[in-house]
Amino acid sequence: MPANLPPQYFEVEKLFREAKNPLEKIAALEEMLAIMPKHKGTDHLRAELRGRIAKLTQLAAKKSGARRASMVIEKEGAAQVAVIGLPNAGKSQLIAAITNASPPVAEYPFTTHQALPGMMEFENIKIQLIDTPPLVPQALEFWMPPLLRRADALLVMVDLSDAPLEQMAAITKQLKKMRVIIGEGGAEEDPEFTTWHKKALIIGNKLDIDRADRNYAALKAKSEGQFPLIAISAAEGAGLEELKAKIYEVLDIIRVYTKAPGKKLDPTDPIILKRGSTLADAAAEVHKDFRAKLKYARIWGSAKHDGVMAKRDHVLKDGDIIELHL
Repeated sequence: MPANLPPQYFEVEKLFREAKNPLEKIAALEEMLAIMPKHKGTDHLRAELRGRIAKLTQLAAKKSGARRASMVIEKEGAAQVAVIGLPNAGKSQLIAAITNASPPVAEYPFTTHQALPGMMEFENIKIQLIDTPPLVPQALEFWMPPLLRRADALLVMVDLSDAPLEQMAAITKQLKKMRVIIGEGGAEEDPEFTTWHKKALIIGNKLDIDRADRNYAALKAKSEGQFPLIAISAAEGAGLEELKAKIYEVLDIIRVYTKAPGKKLDPTDPIILKRGSTLADAAAEVHKDFRAKLKYARIWGSAKHDGVMAKRDHVLKDGDIIELHL
């Protein structure tokens, strides 16, 4: 059975060959494992990569102590979003306010040393947010670049009380070093190395602080058209519900509901698809064999009439209800 590896796998494989030390190699191998589809055709390759990780972990332990050489966070929920920023931007405070996680929150910088996931509820779905250490060279862990590359989107937090334009410049500079590009146009790419383009939402935090309004206006004037932006106060809870909706919007995903013929709809368990997906894509998401077996479907929502038969290439919209016939 063929492995059918996606193009992203070979991009990360190139990073593995370019890695200069065991920890970077481990990070690349674990990213390859995370990208690789799980089926019989990949069993041998999966075992081979795990064997390489085990040998490199032993080598890393000899060189740098018994530190665990791994930081792969499995995706849960509708999407995985990494929260990044400079020290004291309020990342952990935001995570504590809108997810079920309890990261350490303090007035002093560098309170976050590991990646910490939490689940954010938005209407009838959950989105995974990951709190990360400050995006500065002295705090940059070997696992940060692959974590950001795997994420479906980035939340870039800036402190509105302290030169947000300079913060954005520093953050984009660090991201460029990790071969991650955000925003329209972005930075110049090096043709010799793979780069990752990421959807990003800029969050201006500490809206309750003096000068915040003026600083946000300057940030908006500079960034509008390149990034979506929002201003909040994580400490006071201002703008958090609007932020949740904005995160969903930036992810560019839709919720589609399935119902069996003659059965009632379950409104609590939608299929999550990329915007622009078709009925055939939805069928494959329900079961890998359904794309080929699909004869027709009835659709409620984006069709001209509720319950009308729709073709396989019908483009779905958020909130559509589909009834698959095989």
